[in-house]
Amino acid sequence: MNAVFILWLRQLKRYSRSRARMIGMLGQPILFLLALGFGLGPTFARAGHGNYVQFLAPGIVTMGILFTAVFSGIEIIWDRQFGFLKETLVAPVSRLEIVLGRTLGGATVALIQGGIILLVCLAVGFRPAHPLLLPVALLFMALIAILCTAIGTAIGSVLQDMQGFQLIMNFITLPLFFFSSALFPVSDLPEAVRLAVWLDPLSYGVDGLRGVLSGGFVFGAATDFEVLGGLAVVMLAIGTYLFSKIEL
Repeated sequence: MNAVFILWLRQLKRYSRSRARMIGMLGQPILFLLALGFGLGPTFARAGHGNYVQFLAPGIVTMGILFTAVFSGIEIIWDRQFGFLKETLVAPVSRLEIVLGRTLGGATVALIQGGIILLVCLAVGFRPAHPLLLPVALLFMALIAILCTAIGTAIGSVLQDMQGFQLIMNFITLPLFFFSSALFPVSDLPEAVRLAVWLDPLSYGVDGLRGVLSGGFVFGAATDFEVLGGLAVVMLAIGTYLFSKIEL
């Protein structure tokens, strides 16, 4: 487990040095929050759904975690191109420990980013329905971060160029986000779109976070935990397998 801790710490140090990258990852979620939250707020209220910022904030927090977490996988390609990955692979540790360390490091950074965005949401008027449940919200955020980082690790393990990684991840992350009900209520959707929401794994993260922070679950807290936890384990296993197949 020492190797897991060392790799986790290395990921944190790497991100702490890249302050421009961290600030850049915050820009898009905050833009969505301000532009949509206040731009569509009056329309949302007239439709009888209440305060749009209250509804939107959990989805924007999830968005910040998603993009930070999945794009941490690009570091595998970066390390491969510059020879750093070879040093890690020849170390006397298992590939599982390497993947766990990288995943936990990337997930921790994504969780920090999500926490910062949550503070921004509080600054613009969002108020948790049950403040005492904030630790449960952090648990949901951690599960989302682990799942999304594992996805990034799996994709980064099979690609060899950064441009291809960015194209593939945009192709994956945008549908994950837009069909997660982060921006709209599930109840008013057509059946075909509602089915896409149910099949989207990120929907259970948004639902869990929104249920804890704003009140009201669509799928149920237990279902959200089970789906997120199960998928996180599955993606970690897939990521470990793909990472073990890397040839230098």
